[in-house]
Amino acid sequence: MTVATNYDDRMALIKKIAETKKQNEARKQRMAKVRAKTAAVKKQAKKAKRDFMQIPKEGENMYHWTDASKYAKEYYGEVMYETTRYDNDWD
Repeated sequence: MTVATNYDDRMALIKKIAETKKQNEARKQRMAKVRAKTAAVKKQAKKAKRDFMQIPKEGENMYHWTDASKYAKEYYGEVMYETTRYDNDWD
């Protein structure tokens, strides 16, 4: 804490305090502008709506492969053909 003993020291101290208050007020005004801009940006940047996966019905297997013949041709090809050829001859 500064103690002013004469008139010039008191005036210098008052001037210093006035400048500090002026700087604080200017900072408050700048921060108010920043808060206003931030609020505007937050309004624009809304969260994306989340779509949730549909829950499968009871007794329904969502992982069931529905195109078995296509799967067999793609992954087993010739082996499947040779095996089913003999099976068809047997019947």
